[in-house]
Amino acid sequence: MRLKLSAALLIFPVLFSTAQTTDQEIMEKAKKIHQEAITIDTHNDINVNNFSKNKNYTMDLDTQVNLPKMDEGGLDVSWLIVYTGQAELNDAGYAAAYKNAISKFEAIHCLTEEIAPERIGLATTSEEVRKLIEAGKKVAMIGVENAYPIGTDLSRIQEFYDKGARYMSLSHNGHSQFSDSNTGEENDEWLHNGLSELGKKAVKEMNKCGIMIDVSHPSKEAIKQMFALSKAPLIASHSSARALCDHSRNLDDELLELFKEHGGVVQTVAFSSYLNTQKHNSFNAAKTRIYERNAREAGFEILARDSVRNLNENERNLYYQEYSKIRKASAHEVEKLKSKIQPVNVIDFVDHIDYLVEKIGIDHVGISSDFDGGGGIDGWDDASETLNVTIELVKRGYTEEEIYKLWGENLLRVLDEVQAVAKSMQQS
Repeated sequence: MRLKLSAALLIFPVLFSTAQTTDQEIMEKAKKIHQEAITIDTHNDINVNNFSKNKNYTMDLDTQVNLPKMDEGGLDVSWLIVYTGQAELNDAGYAAAYKNAISKFEAIHCLTEEIAPERIGLATTSEEVRKLIEAGKKVAMIGVENAYPIGTDLSRIQEFYDKGARYMSLSHNGHSQFSDSNTGEENDEWLHNGLSELGKKAVKEMNKCGIMIDVSHPSKEAIKQMFALSKAPLIASHSSARALCDHSRNLDDELLELFKEHGGVVQTVAFSSYLNTQKHNSFNAAKTRIYERNAREAGFEILARDSVRNLNENERNLYYQEYSKIRKASAHEVEKLKSKIQPVNVIDFVDHIDYLVEKIGIDHVGISSDFDGGGGIDGWDDASETLNVTIELVKRGYTEEEIYKLWGENLLRVLDEVQAVAKSMQQS
């Protein structure tokens, strides 16, 4: 297995101040642990256009996650996300969202069953994860970000389970028919004051089916209600510590205690503005100026994120293709910028892991990136740089067993527990 050391970080000069011999020892130890661990990233967005015979994840596409990058960075398991943005709470909106969700389920199945079944398989249990890795394959798992496509038909929860979904969130950016979103904090505007009655029923149905309940996007009140109602542990598939970065997408100490009490897991996310907003804003503003200048010269207009969301799917895909060209053309300038303004990096990311471990214990913390959905930091900006996280964990004194837990064992334990609860409910 080839493991890529980040050219952007030049990990030893930036991250280590110890002697070169010690650096080498850390590197060798990290490589060994990384190769033995089951490395799981619980949140990677997808574009269905990258799942065709002519363009797919067997190629080193301009995506943060694909099979070549997973091979290079030693990432074993990618949770591929069936994401649908929030729209109107009506039948037309639900129908369009359902169609979108099904297209993403089909894309993931196409990758694992038709395009590259010899290289990657779909897992729905911890046992399947381990068997696929033992067979030398990469692993895809499926998470649903926003239950909006369910509409008001709770039988679709079982349908999504049957298609391979093993976690689902009840809202995203905007209140859904099931749950208030964290975005309500901005104006203190709420639709349900937590969960709707339908949302409460959905919690029970997800418990019964064996789908992990993901609380990364719902409101604090909704999360507390989910803890109170759920018979199984919960996960936060991509969230960090609010005490270190005061963003509504992060979890405060009160919510963290509930994870400890109920046995769940918080998958720390490498999303720069959720790790250190001040550093993110400073670097991002300077980087954006570079992009905008180069975009003007190329005759391309960079749009605000909300404007991009409002484009239809074809327009949005074309926009991202052109935007990617601007990013590539600007890469050298952005790299030089790092010597003047420090970006959010692996150190900031592991600071959040440290905080979470101290607060709720090593058994309740994991790792995620939100790659291809806005995530990525200096040093872990795509799957090829995954080793850098393990290096920083080794540097901070985490043991081999602890790193195994952080990278995947904690998440697999929760999955097992959720499925055990489902089995018990079904039998009774």
